[in-house]
Amino acid sequence: MSAPLTSGTASAAPVAKPRKKSKLKWYLIGSTVLLAVLVAVAVAKKRGANNGISVTTEKAVNRTIVQTVTATGKIQPEVEVKITPEVFGEIVSLPLREGAVVKKGDVIVKIKPDFYQAQVDQQTAAVAAARSAAVNSLVQLRKAEADLKKYQDLYDRKLVSDFDYVSYKTAFDGAKANRESALAQVDESEGILKQAKDSLSKTEIYSPMDGTVSSRSSEVGERVQASTSFAGTEIMRVADLSKMEVRVKVNENDIVNVKVGDPVKINIDAYPDRKFNGVVREIAASADNNGGTGSGSSAQASGSVSDQVTNFIVKIRVADKELALRPGMSATADIETQTVKGVVAVPIQSVTVRAEGGMTADDLEKKKAKEAKERSGNDVDVAAEKEETRRDREVLQRVVFLKDGDKAKLVHVVTGIADNTYIEIKSGLKAGDEVVSGSYAAISRQLKDGAAIKVEKPKTDTPEVK
Repeated sequence: MSAPLTSGTASAAPVAKPRKKSKLKWYLIGSTVLLAVLVAVAVAKKRGANNGISVTTEKAVNRTIVQTVTATGKIQPEVEVKITPEVFGEIVSLPLREGAVVKKGDVIVKIKPDFYQAQVDQQTAAVAAARSAAVNSLVQLRKAEADLKKYQDLYDRKLVSDFDYVSYKTAFDGAKANRESALAQVDESEGILKQAKDSLSKTEIYSPMDGTVSSRSSEVGERVQASTSFAGTEIMRVADLSKMEVRVKVNENDIVNVKVGDPVKINIDAYPDRKFNGVVREIAASADNNGGTGSGSSAQASGSVSDQVTNFIVKIRVADKELALRPGMSATADIETQTVKGVVAVPIQSVTVRAEGGMTADDLEKKKAKEAKERSGNDVDVAAEKEETRRDREVLQRVVFLKDGDKAKLVHVVTGIADNTYIEIKSGLKAGDEVVSGSYAAISRQLKDGAAIKVEKPKTDTPEVK
């Protein structure tokens, strides 16, 4: 048994406490870092503000602007006649091929005449029989007339009965009616004979004009249908290739600007290095029913016209005749509808639209939709508000942004006509004003009145065009 510990036994040494660190040092470090971050953000914001929105600029100039309407089409002769027979039958002669030159009155088609010759012979005999019957009726009429005259005298003297007199009077009236019927039969037979002779003469078709055979779609031995009772078989076409035109389709939005007599610049695919001159000679009074992307009459019948494009045919006379143009060649026509000279003009992309207060169209639409959402919370009302805003875009004001130092200044303008590059400014600017010309995103959405801008690669001043 061990002895108990006595008071003299040595006890364990006490544990030392950790040294308490000062928190003040960390507060100072944190404050310094935060201040540095704030300073860096402020400097970055200031630098970004100084940089502004990147834009390009160009000066307004005086120049000539030609407004054009561009349309595509095909080269066609001004006059082209489709040759279709007026009688049916078999083609026995077709002497001309495509490209052959013909004169007015030349025989260009012959149809087998046997059937029509037989009709003529038959009707000639019918006319002879009708004339013979007419002669016989005349003899009968004269005899009845003589008998009636004799019995008229006896009747007046009361020497014959009423019955005998009426019998001879009736015989005379019948003979007179037979005579008139016989004469009518003669006229009818002669008319049918004339028609048969006319049909026989139409078995030979003559060229209606001086020109060239532009196409031939039939051959000797084929049977053709007459154009009198059916659509008729097209045998060939004769055209005057010395007078050519371009037939183009012009959209309904542009046709209102096109006038007869407007000058035209024509590009023909077959002559890529040559521009042809032309003039508008004819504008269709009604829309081309064959145009558009719809299914023509079926689309109209169903009442769905949203997928159709309404076009009008415009005929443009080609003034240049030294080169051979062939029907069907593809062409592009630039119709010069209006020209103004020496007007103030800016790049067409410089002009944009803003609502009252300088708000963009997209921002205006979002604002109206948000207001509708807050009023009713109904998605239908929001959609209706958006649609109404889209329709109201036409009342938005046209503006340009002037370079005013390092800021953009919004200026309301009144515009005129435009070409592919420049637009006329009727009021709001003067020649020499420097306007923002790019980028599209900056002009259409980002720029506001007074917004900071940074000009990138300013363009060389465009020389004035008087």
